[in-house]
Amino acid sequence: MDAEVSADGHNWSTSAYANDYVEKTWPTSYGGRGGTYDYEGSKAIAWSKGGFLWDKCKEAGLSYRSYGIFADYGQTYMPNLKGHLCAKFPGYNLSIQDIFRFERWKADFDSLLSINQVPRMNFVRFGNDHTAGARVGVPSPAAMVADNDLAVGRFVEHLSKSKIWKEAVVFVLEDDAQNGPDHVDAHRSPCLVISPYTKRKHIEHSMYSTSSVLRTMELILGLTPMSQYDAGAKPMYACFTRTPDSSPYRAKTNQISLTARNTIDDYWSKLSYQFNLEKEDRAPDMAFTEVIWKAVRGRNAVVPAPRRSAFVIPIEVEDEDEE
Repeated sequence: MDAEVSADGHNWSTSAYANDYVEKTWPTSYGGRGGTYDYEGSKAIAWSKGGFLWDKCKEAGLSYRSYGIFADYGQTYMPNLKGHLCAKFPGYNLSIQDIFRFERWKADFDSLLSINQVPRMNFVRFGNDHTAGARVGVPSPAAMVADNDLAVGRFVEHLSKSKIWKEAVVFVLEDDAQNGPDHVDAHRSPCLVISPYTKRKHIEHSMYSTSSVLRTMELILGLTPMSQYDAGAKPMYACFTRTPDSSPYRAKTNQISLTARNTIDDYWSKLSYQFNLEKEDRAPDMAFTEVIWKAVRGRNAVVPAPRRSAFVIPIEVEDEDEE
């Protein structure tokens, strides 16, 4: 992941860059030391100078559409997204299931497919894997992640059974690797590449970044880079094969109930009510990580310590007085 948190992550995931304003202000905003959440397009000062993917699509004359990315029920701050939105698709809202979002996408997609007007570039947001912590009565973290997984699976299944499947590719990525450091690296995150032309049952070990994902999409659609980062990023060539397999995907049924609720009323559930979950990343990072870990692993489970590295570089210089 090129990003640290969602504030800069949404920019990295859509423009391969987070500008100076974003990088300098998100630490104070996230640290509770003042400032507002000026990201996801809400303030022009935080927009990437090289534009976003939708700007590049407009520049190239390609059709595009957003389902909840930098948008909410047809509303957006971004000039070039206006008129390119699904008005019935909700943005970030943990009280709305992702399988509901899938149904909204499906209805819109089918209507466009029937008139051969499916846009060349589509942005879809499924966000319930964020979870709502341990609040009593709300879906459990496991249920919300299962909801997210099921929505993605149904999305791929429906697309793979459509007439445009042979020409389609789906990239699934997170905007950042926040909320719990990975056991290898805190910037590591899953990325799925799904297409008739991707290798089946394959795990690719090449070193790719968020910008690599964007660079690959740009090359497929013939778009120019937005920054030096996607321009220089390594395309994801190793994920593809010359021999396509157009067989449709079949989504697995959820093995965890989507209606499973948190039931334990203790310190961790009460702490969850102190978090602001109305907007993404308003909850304190480490505390929210601990709540989710204990809700899933058990109240006595110990959260793994983050991995940190130290780099020591001795530099020797000559005495200026020496001959």
